[in-house]
Amino acid sequence: MIEKNRQWLVAYVQSCLEKKTAERITAMGVECYLPIQEEIRQWSDRRKKVERLVIPMMIFVHVTPQERSLPLTLQAVNRYMVMRGEHAPAIIPDDQMERFRFMLDYSPETVEICHGSFIVGDKVRVIKGPLTGLEGELVTIEGKSKIVVRMDVLGCVHVDMPVGFVEKR
Repeated sequence: MIEKNRQWLVAYVQSCLEKKTAERITAMGVECYLPIQEEIRQWSDRRKKVERLVIPMMIFVHVTPQERSLPLTLQAVNRYMVMRGEHAPAIIPDDQMERFRFMLDYSPETVEICHGSFIVGDKVRVIKGPLTGLEGELVTIEGKSKIVVRMDVLGCVHVDMPVGFVEKR
């Protein structure tokens, strides 16, 4: 049973220790999420499927106020993300986290995070393909249509999306 007072926080982790740290946090009994996506890399002599960290050096933890200090006991965890001018860790709303995880789980395209702000576009819902049901904004970046899910704390997450796959909300 999920407690209602659990919140998603972003923990900064030492470079190259994200997977091991996620395993250790889980072993502590704390729910965490490490955004990883598989992609195919091309070398001169072969192609290989590899796992890519979507947001390097960050792990999402779903904690109660009492559990908040547990991940910080690990040497690889530096601190929680805090917004400028604030003192408490930044909280990722549950609905934004759900949409982000859905996008990563079902997108056949590479999902990227960008920190630049977009001009607010049309609110859309995906009606075709593996991301059916995902809601976000339709934007054009470098001439390509992309669907954007805003994560207020981190910026935006976007993925290529044919315009025919979405409808206005």
